[in-house]
Amino acid sequence: MNRAQVVDENFTEFVRDRGAEQANTPRLGEGDPIVPDSSATCRDIIEMFESQIVARHQDIAARQMRARQEGFYTISSAGHEGNAALGRVTRHTDMAFLHYRSGAFMAERARKQPQIDSIRDTMLSIAASKEDPIAGGRHKVWGSVELCVPPQTSTIASHLPKAVGAAVAIVKAGRFARPSQPPSDSIVICSFGDASVNHATAQTAFNAALHAAYQRLPVPILWVCEDNGIGISVETPSGWIEENYSQRFGLKYFAGNGLDLVDAYRATVEAVDDCRKRRRPVFLHLKMVRLLGHAGSDAETEYRSWKQIHAAEAKDPLLSTARLVIESGAMTADEVLDLYEDVRRRVRQDVNDAVSTEKLTAAAEIIKPLAPLSPDKVQAEAGRSPPHDERVRVFGGLEELPERAAPRHMAVLLNHALCDLLIQYPEALVFGEDVAKKGGVYHVTTGLTEKFGAGRVFNTILDETSILGLAIGAGHMGMLPIPEIQYLAYYHNAQDQIRGEACSLQFFSNDQFRNPMVIRIAGWAYQKGFGGHFHNDNSITALRDVPGLIIATPSRGDDAVKMLRTCLAMARIDGRVIAFIEPIARYMTKDLYVPKDQEWSFAYPAPGQTIRFGEAAVYHEDAGDVTILTFANGTYMSLRAARTLQRKNGIAARVVDLRWLNPLNEEIIVKEALATGRVLVVDEGRRTGGISEAILALLYEKCGRDVRAARLTADDTYIPLGPAADCVLPTEDDIVDHTIKLVREK
Repeated sequence: MNRAQVVDENFTEFVRDRGAEQANTPRLGEGDPIVPDSSATCRDIIEMFESQIVARHQDIAARQMRARQEGFYTISSAGHEGNAALGRVTRHTDMAFLHYRSGAFMAERARKQPQIDSIRDTMLSIAASKEDPIAGGRHKVWGSVELCVPPQTSTIASHLPKAVGAAVAIVKAGRFARPSQPPSDSIVICSFGDASVNHATAQTAFNAALHAAYQRLPVPILWVCEDNGIGISVETPSGWIEENYSQRFGLKYFAGNGLDLVDAYRATVEAVDDCRKRRRPVFLHLKMVRLLGHAGSDAETEYRSWKQIHAAEAKDPLLSTARLVIESGAMTADEVLDLYEDVRRRVRQDVNDAVSTEKLTAAAEIIKPLAPLSPDKVQAEAGRSPPHDERVRVFGGLEELPERAAPRHMAVLLNHALCDLLIQYPEALVFGEDVAKKGGVYHVTTGLTEKFGAGRVFNTILDETSILGLAIGAGHMGMLPIPEIQYLAYYHNAQDQIRGEACSLQFFSNDQFRNPMVIRIAGWAYQKGFGGHFHNDNSITALRDVPGLIIATPSRGDDAVKMLRTCLAMARIDGRVIAFIEPIARYMTKDLYVPKDQEWSFAYPAPGQTIRFGEAAVYHEDAGDVTILTFANGTYMSLRAARTLQRKNGIAARVVDLRWLNPLNEEIIVKEALATGRVLVVDEGRRTGGISEAILALLYEKCGRDVRAARLTADDTYIPLGPAADCVLPTEDDIVDHTIKLVREK
């Protein structure tokens, strides 16, 4: 049976029955308490009731639209309409990261911005219309710039870490005057279902928030657990949420009945007030019920009996609110039915309008907000110099400016670059494991905390999900985060924060929300005396798979400085998310060909010097025998191999350092390949999933038989410890041998 129709009919029948019983109930005024001792007035309840009804009719309409192939989303809010109380009590400037059953919340919050038509916006979103004001037809999401609700898709706890990040960043962002800066007493709201609390990502977020609060750092986050007792088909054990969160150290717990709007309002008022005043994490536990199954495609009878389904429908929160307003005298039964049918009419009208609107029909149009790029603006920003007097002060004098010093290795040059960038961008933050007093495992951040304070350069807990969540949240608050992931392998612990959250934001918000960041990752292989697969990881497959993510990797110190400036500019101008992979093995390298030649030590590029996004470096550009396309450690090894090839074999090899691995600069790759007609791709990544696959495919498509191409890669294996690593990674000798073979083949 159509349970949406049943629930709909149950409501009208219930209200008619109450009308027959409502004889001489005295009427209450708008400002009267809905019940004695409640802070909720009749007006509060009636307006929240309307928001509940709006959510319900939207859900019913969504099922009908799907049946007609006019709508494309059927996860409903039915049974969770008690979250209207949360929409009413919180401010529209309190950023909200929402559970997908938040229709009543959105309808109620929209009252705070009268220009917003929440019904129309929702139906446009369900219809995947280009006119959808948040996602532009890319997905059905709850989101609104005016209501401070960043869009979420099918959230299963992945939004919790960034909510913590936003809460932590409120105070940091308050130090910088910005037009969109939220009030200093703002809080962050994060709602989720009871099943989601079991997810590792949720546990990470709870731990990070409480760890910070334990140190008396402000973390004004309101967790809202909307507990309907079931996750798709798996029941949550009775009492599980209460037992785990009511006595948790450092977490203030409030409970309310989300099926009783008066009690939900009471609990929400108490929780919000506590969070706003104490600036500490608060857990609001609202009991809900799930109606209409998990989604429209859910065959609920496969795992629930009819008795259970009917029992759930009997707990419908709209029935509870209808009883409340009728029995209290706030509304008559006829007024309730009139309101219910009026909302139905409004929803139907907006459905009719929404389904007739234009849809997205072209790939370029769909992709447009995913990866914005303003080359000229970025270049101008990257070339902008930090204030000279401030540089002199921070570096300790005119003669101490790094561009006046002798050439140095990459780790030192990166340290100076970060110092300059922290001067240039007061909103920039550097954080990660061990980055403060220790200065990072490889001393790249040495001295930055002393120069800029622990508020801007600070240690985090040992958890990459929390680090990246903090970066996303800080970006939402107008900061420019530079998180550090200590090793490339560690990124995989938290990759969904980038794939599912950070890089999807501009896409699902039509570029209205941004969370810019530059993620510094110590990566690649070839470390000596330390390593193994966890510290010598050479796989970037998971990074390459993320739509919109820029991957940059320098091979030498001066390039690292210039590229980092460009990356920060792209983050600031276009909101981009960038993975900046620094080759660990080159951090301390000073020499290139022979000991003490200092040919891999470089002068610090003065402010204003940059490398444009996508720009490659071509070494020995007059060489005509073969082109070696490579990056990072491959550049260093290929230059050494090229010298051997020239001296011992008479082969002239040009070496191209690609620098930017995603997106690839296809034009330069094709140009340099055609210049010699022979290409060796030296990819220190694995044979499967490495960048060489994309390059060879490109050469085949664009050059055909005009270019003979081969590749040298690492084997598809984890990297062993010690000298054994050379057995599975490309070496200089391998480059020489593969190049000779390629050149001599007929």
